[in-house]
Amino acid sequence: MNIVVFAHPTFLDHQSMPRYANMIEKGMKERGHAVEIWTASPLFFNFPLPKSFKKWMGYIDQFVMFPMEVKKKLKKCSPNTLYVFSDHALGPWIPLVSKKKHVIHCHDFLAQQSALGEIPENNIGLSGKIYQKYIRQGYRQGSNFISISKKTQADLHHFLEKEPPFSKVVYNGLNQDFRPNNPDFIRQKLSEKLQMNLKEGYILHVGGNQFYKNRKGVIEIYTAWRKTSSHTFPLLLIGTEPTEELKELRKKSPFSNDIYFLSNINDEILREGYQGATVLLFPSLAEGFGWPIVEAMASGCPVITTNEAPMTEVGGKVAYYVNKRPNDETKVEEWATESAGILDELVKLSDTDRQNLVNQGLEHAQSFEPEKILNKIETIYKTIVENN
Repeated sequence: MNIVVFAHPTFLDHQSMPRYANMIEKGMKERGHAVEIWTASPLFFNFPLPKSFKKWMGYIDQFVMFPMEVKKKLKKCSPNTLYVFSDHALGPWIPLVSKKKHVIHCHDFLAQQSALGEIPENNIGLSGKIYQKYIRQGYRQGSNFISISKKTQADLHHFLEKEPPFSKVVYNGLNQDFRPNNPDFIRQKLSEKLQMNLKEGYILHVGGNQFYKNRKGVIEIYTAWRKTSSHTFPLLLIGTEPTEELKELRKKSPFSNDIYFLSNINDEILREGYQGATVLLFPSLAEGFGWPIVEAMASGCPVITTNEAPMTEVGGKVAYYVNKRPNDETKVEEWATESAGILDELVKLSDTDRQNLVNQGLEHAQSFEPEKILNKIETIYKTIVENN
């Protein structure tokens, strides 16, 4: 096959989406296909202008200059070329090839839902609403879709207001070599690297400051758990630099000295973080998929996450579940206490029961091996090329 992958521009400083596009490129090349990545270049974006203008200059690059470039390139492409959009958020570019062989990968529709007021925890301004409408108008012209979860697929059909001609689900594959290790050895190693006492164990969270990652809820559950538990495990939050709100929440916790934000860490520390953790605490409000759930299980780390799709899809019967954090602040303390009870239940597992849970997690994680996922994607690509 001849494949063109549309990807987010690198100047937008995204991480997961370019990684996903590169995974497709590398995986399809390994399977003998000719692959190119097309994306916008930072022409206007690189002008020496104040930072407040950068976003708008980037829009010119993406939605004025790049489409002109694509129209020229299309004249040289074979009629059998498959045009792959690595993210439905690239919707404004989809009309350029909507009448050609194409497929659109869909991740999460949280921005789309927020723009329509469907997520009260996340308010979107007028310009954001207009931008999301622009994206929606684009992907609605598509015909072939691959969603990373059944939840994402359901959201896609909701926004299309119909079931498209071709719609499949292929879960994300692991994009690093996550594997288990001796927890005691790793904890000793991390204690020395990070200059903190992690030898007895620790509670881990992995995620950024996006509203749906619910880092607030992580600290609330941890604080409620420490108030009643005989254990004194610290809490490690790996991800983006904390917001002022999160810093204040940590400061108010009676256990603030045991709450650590780890930012700008390398992949090795992340992998070791999973390997040594007592449990991954991942009470997200929403996700498109939920990478850390699988990453933790593949590393031999038990998981607690939210009892809603797609977390339940990814965690299956192996994860422990808590209810979603309520939007009503008067009910948060009760929620945190109930969740802390489930955390304590997992922490107190016997060595035998814990090892059984770890083994189940390792087996479950095999379903998300990258080679299996890429094989499924390749099969879908071939079907689209042959049937269109």
